[in-house]
This record gives sequence, structure tokens and C-alpha cells, in this order.
Amino acid sequence: MVAGSITEVCSSTVALERLWKAGVLDADKLMPQIAPQFISSIEVLEGDGGVGTVRKYTFTEAVKGPVNFLKERVEALDSENKIFEYSVIEGGLIGLRLKLCSFELKFELGSDGSSVGKLTLKYETLDDTDLGEEEKGMLMEGPLGIMKAVEGFLLANPDAYT
Repeated sequence: MVAGSITEVCSSTVALERLWKAGVLDADKLMPQIAPQFISSIEVLEGDGGVGTVRKYTFTEAVKGPVNFLKERVEALDSENKIFEYSVIEGGLIGLRLKLCSFELKFELGSDGSSVGKLTLKYETLDDTDLGEEEKGMLMEGPLGIMKAVEGFLLANPDAYT
């Protein structure tokens, strides 16, 4: 088993509160609308959106690799500090290459008034081989792509989530 982590930082001119509302609090409704080429549906299987909520993401054929669905469980949802943590509990690379896979998304106000999103992936492999760069890229590509899609939607719709 190999444990590892990856962190990516993105900044945006969209207001922090709007990014949080659209990209985290309303994600299960918004994502299939703004990224239908990748996400065919998001189903809430358990919970009310808070900690313990389990969601199933079903992906289109455009998503590469062994990923046609995944289930995630919300581990932390801190609206005051803008921290969202979730674990992938089924699908994706879980059971194929990974024993554990979790993400933390934290939004902060940048020094220039921008919004800064920091996405951290933590993982454990099933064997003694670390993930390759392609596998790491695949894991980060989805959440980062969604963040960019949310940003694009909010820039194109300045009255949304105000």
C-alpha cells in the first residue's frame, strides 16, 4: 500500500460566496446542467446534503477510463470556513487501484479580492505501487474540470447565486 496526496490551487474572479453556493451547496443540481457531456445524473442516495450524504454520479461515455459511475460520501461541510470534504466509497478506481480516495476543497479570499480554491486529493493504493501520473491526472481532472465549469457558468450568468 502506498499513501499519497496531490494539491492543486486555482483562482477565480467570481465572488467566493457564489462559488461556494453553486459549486458545493447546489452541485448535485447544477453539475448535470453545466456539464451534460460528462455527467448524465447525480442522485442523492442518502441524507440531506450535509455530512453523511451519499451521492451517485453517473458519467457519460465521454469520461475516459474505468469510470462510469462513482459514489461519494460527504465527510465535512463547513459553510463558515468554506471547507468541503468527501470520500469516494464506490466506483472510479476504488477496488481497482485504490483502497481509499478522498478530496478536500477549501475556498479562501485571495489577497487581490479573488477567490482561491485549493483541492487536495488523499489516496491509498491497494498494492505497493504508487499511482502513475496519468492516474493522478485522471483523479484530479474531474473535480478541477467541474470547478472551471462552475466558474464559467457564474461568469456567463452574473445574477445566478447572488
